[in-house]
Amino acid sequence: MIEKLKPYVDKYNALSERMCDASLLADIDEYKKVAKAHAGLEEYVSMYDKYMACQKKLNDATEMLAETDDAELVEIAEAEKAEAEAKLAELDKEIQILLLPKDANDESNVYIEIRPAAGGDEASLFAAELFAMYRKYAEKRGWTTEIIEYSDTEVGGLKEGIMRVEGVGVYRALKWESGVHRVQRVPETESQGRVHTSTVTVAILPEVAEVNFEINDKDLRIDTYRAGGHGGQGVNTTDSAIRITHLPTGIVVACQDERSQIKNKERAMSVLRAKLQDLYEQKAIAENAQQRKTQVGTGDRSERIRTYNFPQDRVTDHRIGYSLHNINEFMQGDIDDMLNQLHQEEIRLKLEAL
Repeated sequence: MIEKLKPYVDKYNALSERMCDASLLADIDEYKKVAKAHAGLEEYVSMYDKYMACQKKLNDATEMLAETDDAELVEIAEAEKAEAEAKLAELDKEIQILLLPKDANDESNVYIEIRPAAGGDEASLFAAELFAMYRKYAEKRGWTTEIIEYSDTEVGGLKEGIMRVEGVGVYRALKWESGVHRVQRVPETESQGRVHTSTVTVAILPEVAEVNFEINDKDLRIDTYRAGGHGGQGVNTTDSAIRITHLPTGIVVACQDERSQIKNKERAMSVLRAKLQDLYEQKAIAENAQQRKTQVGTGDRSERIRTYNFPQDRVTDHRIGYSLHNINEFMQGDIDDMLNQLHQEEIRLKLEAL
């Protein structure tokens, strides 16, 4: 198994040399791509180093056994050899997991799209809280966030929000968050203390530089308008906001975060590519039974994946039957435990498929 890691180590070393090239610093976008690819290989290099260090311990112990008759040294060497052999067997399993087929988008940046579904004002309020939760989680991970679209409701909730998240392994961490999130709690406006149930939809869309289909200009309707809400005064004084409608599918994308109309159009087109790619992938998932067998969920955006029960201080993911009792911390972005459980289930299903 260790030999299968060598190409990753070689690529990591090559990228390390390239990052020392002064000419690369002149192109900041290219440098960021190289740095991200370099960081994405660190776990392979770390695993390789651990394996080789353990292999050295085994070799040293074996040599000692061959060279000495001293009973005390033999006992020490045999213990070290047994420990190294057990550790190598453990690392072999870890390498097998590390080398499992990766999702092609695992290292992609993402767009998080959040919308209230059923539940009126309460759903919009919870949508705003989920939007803030993912933003806080991104900040904890050291990722960069950028608000693409944020539409308020009259009660301070969220009508629709799109956030771009950039960093290492963003999609890999968040990809199973897509689906219907259900909240059960007593709304602030409820005078009789009754628990209400509302739902919010979350979509995690990988950012794609290239797509396997053509977007024709004639299929697009592009409207400009004056931005409002988030963005500050400078954004709100010019018709810089962009709304793009993809006529064949009816998908509508808006961006008003930038002062520049050109930049808003570029970002809106990026979101549109991600949405169209997701649309076609969803159709492929529906048609591919084998792909569904290796997924944590069905892959259906309408699937109810999680319940946030505030009276019981419980967050439950229905796909893996896992619950946490720290809902306040969870809503502050402390969601790693849940995400790790989903990742482990993904690994289990992939190993089972092999």
